[in-house]
Amino acid sequence: MTPAELSVLPSPQFWRRVFCALYEQLVLLGVIALTFLVPNLALGILFGVSLPSWLTFLYLYAVLGIYFVWYWTKSGQTLAMQTWRIRIINRQGYTLGRRQAFWRYVYGSLWVLPCIALQVVLHLQKWQIIEMLFTVALFFWPLSIYLDRSGALQRQSLPDRLAGTKLVELPKSAVTLS
Repeated sequence: MTPAELSVLPSPQFWRRVFCALYEQLVLLGVIALTFLVPNLALGILFGVSLPSWLTFLYLYAVLGIYFVWYWTKSGQTLAMQTWRIRIINRQGYTLGRRQAFWRYVYGSLWVLPCIALQVVLHLQKWQIIEMLFTVALFFWPLSIYLDRSGALQRQSLPDRLAGTKLVELPKSAVTLS
């Protein structure tokens, strides 16, 4: 599809975003297992060393950033976005450049800040923290499309508006098997 054709496609509705995010979280479990758990288990078993929590967070943040930026700049779609026929583009309809993809990742990860505040205020422990993170990422962040006063078919989430990007829903005819 041409950039002009892509830029006029409708944005994905709330439930399509939620199901895509759920699938994305499942894919990310594999990414994290491969790039994080295996090396950290090796460090722990071979050398008896574990990374401090702040370094662990930065490492995970960087790994996930590389994953998203690479996919968004390569094809405009992660594996989950391909399944749900969603593509991220810039406002002109082109695939994102590295800089814009990086900022979209940064803005897209801002949902962690309210989670930290809630954890401090509510004194959440162990699994409660994971449940809260999962719920906020899966449901509340996609709800930010309703803050956009554009027409229902053009609504974009807060990170997309901040980064100057758009999520569009591809038609079934545009999907090719490779």
